[in-house]
Amino acid sequence: MLARIHSAAMVGIDAVHCEVEVDVGSGGFERSTIVGLPDTAVKESIDRVRSSIYNCGYPYPHTASVINLAPADIKKEGPSFDLPIAVGMLAGQGVIQSELIQQTVMLGELALDGRVRPVKGTLASAIMAQKQGFKAILVPADNVCEAAVVQEIEVIPISSLTEAVGYLNSQLPLEPAVIDINVVFEQASRYDLDFEDVKGQENVKRALTIAAAGNHNILMMGPPGAGKTMLTKRLPTIMPPLTLEESLETTRIYSALGLLKKGQSLMATRPVRSPHHSASGPSLVGGGTIPRPGELSLAHNGLLFLDEFPEFNRTVLETIRQPLEDNTVTISRASGTMTFPANIMLVAAMNPCPCGYLTDPKRKCKCTPNQVERYLSRISGPLVDRIDIHVDVPAVPFTELSSRKNGTDSAHMREQVLKARQRQAQRFAGLNLLANARMNSKQVRQFCQLNDAGQNILKQAVYELGLSARAHDKVLKIARTIADLEDSPEIQPNHVAEAIQYRRLDRNI
Repeated sequence: MLARIHSAAMVGIDAVHCEVEVDVGSGGFERSTIVGLPDTAVKESIDRVRSSIYNCGYPYPHTASVINLAPADIKKEGPSFDLPIAVGMLAGQGVIQSELIQQTVMLGELALDGRVRPVKGTLASAIMAQKQGFKAILVPADNVCEAAVVQEIEVIPISSLTEAVGYLNSQLPLEPAVIDINVVFEQASRYDLDFEDVKGQENVKRALTIAAAGNHNILMMGPPGAGKTMLTKRLPTIMPPLTLEESLETTRIYSALGLLKKGQSLMATRPVRSPHHSASGPSLVGGGTIPRPGELSLAHNGLLFLDEFPEFNRTVLETIRQPLEDNTVTISRASGTMTFPANIMLVAAMNPCPCGYLTDPKRKCKCTPNQVERYLSRISGPLVDRIDIHVDVPAVPFTELSSRKNGTDSAHMREQVLKARQRQAQRFAGLNLLANARMNSKQVRQFCQLNDAGQNILKQAVYELGLSARAHDKVLKIARTIADLEDSPEIQPNHVAEAIQYRRLDRNI
């Protein structure tokens, strides 16, 4: 008897509809064959399914069976097909007789005793099921929180194969999981950090405010212990809150890789990824025989923090140049091309020299000029060109460290950022732009016009600093953001002057 069960196969971070066809034969020796490009985990599922069915007290067919995973030209990975294969085996023997099977998507890994274990990609599978018009989706109980954020589909939590059989035969009523997204955001979108904890560094806080307001990439240079990492950890506290659409996009990536915490429904705060400087190219941008997202995609709608910037392999650093421009990562393989989202804000930190104390007034630098030059040259000019803001982070003097006076806090900085973002939203209405940093050359000419005084200041800076055409546009974008922070409809000469000072490292690197 032939049974057809609906499931989902992961392709990158997306789920595609997969039909599990189980043909339970009427003769032959007991042997089950899985076809349809299964990987090792899928091939091994037949042993898990057999033990699970036996231990739950159901009959297992003693005849030859064929299991086809369609479409057959897509690689099937992971143990999520255990549950639909088991249901197909039982339906093929008449144990399950229900019209619900054709209205339901199923996924889950089976333990040998019939328990259903969590799987990756539940959120993407629920989104696919909802778009395909299915009535319900059966998911492992541990994955129900992430799947339940999808509306207009019943998300049924399943803890065991017995529960699945009882539900499909209408013998065990199970209530769909319901989650209030607003409550989830309210509870999960809180930060424990605050810029108020950072003593001094008001000029750096100003630069970070500009970066957050315009979504500009930023490079911080300073001696060890100056607070670069501390400042970066607090940067998300001043950025605009995630929208529901952004949250779903980011959560889908983490769900596909199995990185969501147990019971977590959504990514309600902007992700911050901080890979070690020994990271390889595929771990940073993504890759593999079957392409998987890397750190750039995991930082989607958030921050990618590259500490000890020059210590990264130069070849690895060059791989992020194109994603910084396109906001996507494209990985090409013989089997096809896959694109992952990578709308990130890059935050890089580095020392001014190999020993780190070149700019420290209290410690003597032991590096020779040649060593400093070689150290700085590890970062290519084209990569520096793609970083909008360069700022020095000086050592904090004792008077500021011991001061009881609090510095600028996150609430004040966030208020400035949100007002600037509102102005940008009004300016870019209908253009599918969210921030000044995403303007193209045509939009820069349209929205970043200068008066004669500002034009003269920028002209002098281009000649003296040797700014490239890209750096020229970066200065205009930063100046536009500074004007937005000051609620100025026009870019003033002082805005241009401040923007230029954030490009002064161009002469050094």
